[in-house]
Amino acid sequence: MGSLWALTRDPETRLGIASYAQSLAEGFGRDVRNLIATHNGDEDTLDLGLRIASDYGSARRWQLDGHRGGVVCVGIGSGLTGRPLDALTIDDPFADAEQAGSAYYRDRVFDWWRSVGAPRLAPGAPVIVILTRWHEDDLAGRLVAAEDGHRWRVINIPALADHDPAKGQADPLGREPGEWLTSARGRTVAEWEQIRIQAGSRVFTALYQGRPSPDSGNVWQRHWWRRYQEPLWSQHPEVPGAYLVREFDEMVMSWDMAFKDTKSSDFVVGQVWVRRGADAFLVDQVHKRLSFTDTLTAFTALAARWPQAIRRLVEDKANGTAVISTLKSKIPGIVAVNPTDSKYGRAVAVAPVIEAGNALLPDPSIALFDTEAFIDECAAFPNSAHDDQVDTTSQALAEMFLDGNGAAAWIAWAKKKALAAAVEAGDPAPSRRALEAERPPEPDPEPEVPLSPAGQLRQARNAAYRAQNR
Repeated sequence: MGSLWALTRDPETRLGIASYAQSLAEGFGRDVRNLIATHNGDEDTLDLGLRIASDYGSARRWQLDGHRGGVVCVGIGSGLTGRPLDALTIDDPFADAEQAGSAYYRDRVFDWWRSVGAPRLAPGAPVIVILTRWHEDDLAGRLVAAEDGHRWRVINIPALADHDPAKGQADPLGREPGEWLTSARGRTVAEWEQIRIQAGSRVFTALYQGRPSPDSGNVWQRHWWRRYQEPLWSQHPEVPGAYLVREFDEMVMSWDMAFKDTKSSDFVVGQVWVRRGADAFLVDQVHKRLSFTDTLTAFTALAARWPQAIRRLVEDKANGTAVISTLKSKIPGIVAVNPTDSKYGRAVAVAPVIEAGNALLPDPSIALFDTEAFIDECAAFPNSAHDDQVDTTSQALAEMFLDGNGAAAWIAWAKKKALAAAVEAGDPAPSRRALEAERPPEPDPEPEVPLSPAGQLRQARNAAYRAQNR
């Protein structure tokens, strides 16, 4: 508790504690106040020699009895008028990655520092900024990049020592490269590895290593997408114009609707995803600017083309609400989705699935849609003009890996990777028997559906067509 230490050294010190929320800042101040109140020599406790003034002891602002020193707690955005400070601690100026990813919030925090925090400092007053580096342009990034950035001393202790001694780099704790931080909560090497896999490189690097990566095109990196070479589908033997997937654990349709029909409006996007174990395959997509009537037609057509995708997710916003109301009595399985997070937050949540190679796109030679345009939009997010394909993909992957049955397969896969990494690193805790135990069971094969003569003819014709194109 740096604030308590400062007050024991000089009870005249006027301290400020700021955080993204008033309640959090008050919690920090309350902790310091309570430590002083309970360590007063009573009942054989340590006597710090400090007392809280009886008429000036609220959690928001309190003062020491007989001294001018004390603590004032504020949320970012609150004022400090008339309250000079001898030291200031800014702890977590952003609530989460979503706030740090917002240019509005970053500007708000920095403006508060320049117009409220800094002007209240007494000459020579120290300032401590403690934060998770979610974004390279956060408060710490702007302070260090400023003209007087040389005044700041940066202390960063990564969870995993990844310095390069050959470049003259050293670890703050004297660890060797590849050595994990000793966990106060008793985490093993295998558990650290599991955290790294499940978090994904972007979140892990920011949250655990203290080094944020740029947002531009980096939420879903272009090279993360894997390809599959053979079609998962074939012509349906009984339904003309429809496709049949013979082996899958889950199959969902995901839709993102536009707000209006103009040429400059967003696109309507409908996707079909197939999950096999811990892998998800995008098999088809509609991506067009459509009127409301044309949207209904496109929805009906995609549902008919993929009759096995009976769980049909529609974001309950924009035209989606009207689509749900119009079609729910005609097409079964329409599920309204009400997202509680931002587009950015939803994309970050499923990023580890894509980075791990569990989201696959068809090779252009077999694709039923433009996969390169899809990747271009995903790579440009969140700075692209349109993000409709990103929204639809986030919705589908969240359903399969965060909210639906695929979560178990994903967790089993992550545990297996973590255990394998630990065994390779020589950690004695996991065993190869444990690795085998984590392997998810193979799904039971679905029974073969005999093709009719007409179906056999279509199959032969399609095979000949693909061979000719290759």
